[in-house]
Amino acid sequence: MKTRMAGWKSRGMFLAIAGFVAAGVVAAIGFYRHGSTQAAQSMAAPAVPVTVAHAIQHDVPIYYDALGTVQALNTVAIRAQVNGQIISVNFRQGQEVRRGDVLAKIDPAPFKANLDQAVAKKSQDEAQLIDAEKDLARFKTLVQRSFETQQNVDAQQAKVDQTKAMINADQAAIEAAQTQLNYATITAPIDGVVGFRQVDVGNIIRTADVNPLTVLTQIKPCDVIFTLPQSDLGPVREAMLRGTVPVFAFDQDDKQQLAQGHLLLINNQIDQNTSTIQLKAEFPNQDERLWPGEFVRIRLLITTRKEAVTIPPVAVQRGPDGFYVWVIKQDDTVEQRPIEAQIVSQDTAIAAKGLAAGERVVVNGQSRLDDGTRVTIRSQNPNPNAGADEQADKS
Repeated sequence: MKTRMAGWKSRGMFLAIAGFVAAGVVAAIGFYRHGSTQAAQSMAAPAVPVTVAHAIQHDVPIYYDALGTVQALNTVAIRAQVNGQIISVNFRQGQEVRRGDVLAKIDPAPFKANLDQAVAKKSQDEAQLIDAEKDLARFKTLVQRSFETQQNVDAQQAKVDQTKAMINADQAAIEAAQTQLNYATITAPIDGVVGFRQVDVGNIIRTADVNPLTVLTQIKPCDVIFTLPQSDLGPVREAMLRGTVPVFAFDQDDKQQLAQGHLLLINNQIDQNTSTIQLKAEFPNQDERLWPGEFVRIRLLITTRKEAVTIPPVAVQRGPDGFYVWVIKQDDTVEQRPIEAQIVSQDTAIAAKGLAAGERVVVNGQSRLDDGTRVTIRSQNPNPNAGADEQADKS
C-alpha cells in the first residue's frame, strides 16, 4: 500500500513538471510568433516620401547687403557774381551741359563802360609817363652842365616812378573791369544736368539773392553712400587690400541690377551711436540709371569661396548640438549627419564640413524621419542652387 502511494506521488510530480515544460514551450512559441509579427510589421512599414537635392561643388560669391543713397559727384548752385539784368537764358531745364557752356547773360553795358574807362585812364597815364621821362632826361643833361640842381633831378625821377605806379594800378583796374565783364556771361563750371530755372529773363539778378539761377548736378560719374555693421569692417578692409572691390546697385525691389561700380572708401570714423561704418562707392553711370537722391540696394562682393559644397538652405536643420542634414544613403535609408553650415542666400547654403559633393539630402519631409528610416523620392530639385552664382547675401 505504501509502495502504491509512493508511485502515485512520483507520477504526480512528473505530470506537474511536464505541465510546466509544456507551458514554457507554448509561451516561447507565442513570444516568437509575436516578435516575428512585429518584425514583419516593421519591415512592411511604408517608406516616407521626401524631396531631395544633390550637394553641388562650385565657386560661391559672398556679398554684403546694404541700403544706399545715390549722391551726385558735384552739385553747383549757379549764382550771379555781379548785379544786373538778365538779357538771355541759354539752357533748357533738365538739359545736359558741358563745362564752359553759356547758361545765361547779364546786360554787359555797365561793365563794358567801366572797362573802357580803365583803359582810357591807363592811356592817359602812359602819355604822362612819356612826358615825365623826357623831362627827366633833360634834367640829367642840364645837371651835368651845372644848369640844374640834383634836387630837381631827384624830384623828376620820383614823378616818373609815381606815373609808372599809376599805370600799374590802371592795369589792375582794367583786369578787374574785364573780370566783371566776364562775369556778365554765366557759364557752366562742370559737366552736368541743369535743374529748374528760378530766375527769368528781364529780372534783376544779384549776388546776394537767396535762390540761385539754377542748380547744376554732375551725375556721370556718381556716388552711393551706404552703411554696414561695425563687425564688417575687417572683411571689407581685407577685400580692399586684395584689390578693387566690386559693388552692384539694384532697384528697391532687389530684382533688377542698375549699375556696377567699385568701392571708393571707408569713412574714417565709426558711428558710435549706431555702431556702423559708412562707405562710398563710385559708379560710372554712363546710362544715367542712377539718380541723385535715389534709394538703391547695394551688394558688396567681399570674397569668393572656391569649390564650396552647397545645398539648399531648407535642407539645413538646427538641433541642440548645431546644424545637421538628413542624408539619403545608397539603400534609400536616411541618417542624421551634423555639418558646419553657412547660409549665404535664400537659395544657397555652404556645407563647410560633413558633406561631400554629389550626396543626396532631404529638403522636404524631415519631420517624419529617424535614423534608418526608408524613404521614397517624391521629387527632386532640378537646380538646388539656382541663383547662387548670380548673387548671394551676407552670411
